[in-house]
Amino acid sequence: MRKGEFGKLIIVVAVIVGLFIAFVSPLAYSIRQGLDLQGGTHVVLEAEDTPEAQVNDDAMERVTHIMEKRVNELGLTEPIIQRQGERRIIVELPGINDPDKAIQVIGKTAMLEFKDEEGNTVLTGTDLKDAKEQTDQSGQNLVALEFSDEGGQKFGELTSKNVGRRIAILLDGEVLTAPNVNEPIMGGKAVITGSRTLEEAHNLAILLSSGALPVKVNIIETRTVGPTLGQDSKDKSEFAFSIGIGAVLLFMIAFYRLSGFIADISLMAYVLMLLAALKFLDATLTLPGVAGIILSIGMAVDANVLIFEHFKEELKTGKTMRMAMNSGFKRAFTTIFDSNITTIIASIVLFMFGTGSIRGFAITLGLGVILSMITAISLTQFMLKLLIGANIFHNPFFFGAGMGSTAKEVPHNA
Repeated sequence: MRKGEFGKLIIVVAVIVGLFIAFVSPLAYSIRQGLDLQGGTHVVLEAEDTPEAQVNDDAMERVTHIMEKRVNELGLTEPIIQRQGERRIIVELPGINDPDKAIQVIGKTAMLEFKDEEGNTVLTGTDLKDAKEQTDQSGQNLVALEFSDEGGQKFGELTSKNVGRRIAILLDGEVLTAPNVNEPIMGGKAVITGSRTLEEAHNLAILLSSGALPVKVNIIETRTVGPTLGQDSKDKSEFAFSIGIGAVLLFMIAFYRLSGFIADISLMAYVLMLLAALKFLDATLTLPGVAGIILSIGMAVDANVLIFEHFKEELKTGKTMRMAMNSGFKRAFTTIFDSNITTIIASIVLFMFGTGSIRGFAITLGLGVILSMITAISLTQFMLKLLIGANIFHNPFFFGAGMGSTAKEVPHNA
């Protein structure tokens, strides 16, 4: 028995188990959650023909793009914006349990107009370059506008011709503000006052910067996915995750004994690394994402199974434990690498061409496969070397081989 090798193994196992117990729950609960886990708002919009604009495929693509821009500016986690049929768009907003608040931002046409006192429209939202919320020195909330070059010229001409008069700024036909022009305003910049809160100014800036919808859109359905439904999904996910992990741990120990125990410790390290990576990447966890994690755990175990089966085959040839282990890892590496690469490629394709929760599944699966390959090839091998180097268990039975298997004594320098 070599106490040094065995001592190192005990320390590594204790550290991994300790970190797993201490951090697995805090990490899991700190990751952002999607609509299916935390609840939110589900909105269905339908485009309508008007004398000014007819609904067609190009118009619907533009509506979808504008909706995506508006929702992304809200800073929500894992929103879903997708077309349904020829005229409908489904919007799912995690974390927002007030449908009215969501509609105020995503459902408005957002047609911006600047009119003189005669009611002539001189500028529209198409002349805008950018819009951002601000707070001035007096604490007033406002929206700062920056016009395009052409829009700046139009605005300069408008203010020059209307010194001493009022110009009206309208959104969807409603007057936002009607300031008095004291002097010509050149430089292509202006402000809209009247916002009661900074959040209101922020939402208005989102509407203006994203542009007006090309067709009229009506809200035909709003539904709140409450915390109860989200909690139910979360509970089922946790139960499935616990059952999956528990079954895997027991299977590995039952079939591979000490090798399976080492694989279980590596699996704990893998789960910690995966959760930490998702937290670091600020990813959003959805039910498909949980499925991706469970699937990647299965692939992590599959890699260890391949290694241990080759290890057993090498032991049957009469090699020493260390030589059999090294040969087993070398023989299994190509198979593990090839199978994982194909899964990673599939994950990349899903991420590039998928939407919403499909992309979440692709991220967790791809990241999980990469980390599982690292733990199977490096961490499992490292701990198995320490266990074999300790020279305590000489019978191959303890490493998953049959009772009749034999192996040579492990030389000190083998």
